[in-house]
Amino acid sequence: MFGGGGGGMNPRKMQQMMKQMGIDVDELDVEEVIIRTADEELYFSDAQVTKMDARGQETYQVVGSPDSREKGSGDAGAIESGDADDDAGDAGIPDDDVELVAMRAGVPEDQAREALEANDGDLAAAVSELEE
Repeated sequence: MFGGGGGGMNPRKMQQMMKQMGIDVDELDVEEVIIRTADEELYFSDAQVTKMDARGQETYQVVGSPDSREKGSGDAGAIESGDADDDAGDAGIPDDDVELVAMRAGVPEDQAREALEANDGDLAAAVSELEE
């Protein structure tokens, strides 16, 4: 179905098929990507990020080589950008996650934070709960 040989499919043909199936693919112009785990941060300073939207379900692909650093040791401006007074009751929910959920679900940030806390920081579950 996808052609013979081991060469794979023509990228233009693949893009055309994806568009027919309702999948949009966009390259994002990003400055940095930080992935926070329980123990460390993976910091991509020069990453290629592709966003794929398949009928409302967004998927992001990050391509690059990250630097690993201890959690919380990143750029002071990025770490301290939130309100210090807010840190006590946020149960470790990053302000960036709160902003993303609030924007995606179209709700105030305090409501987004509550949904994230109720869903153990799961962005997709929080947005889904707020959209119901």
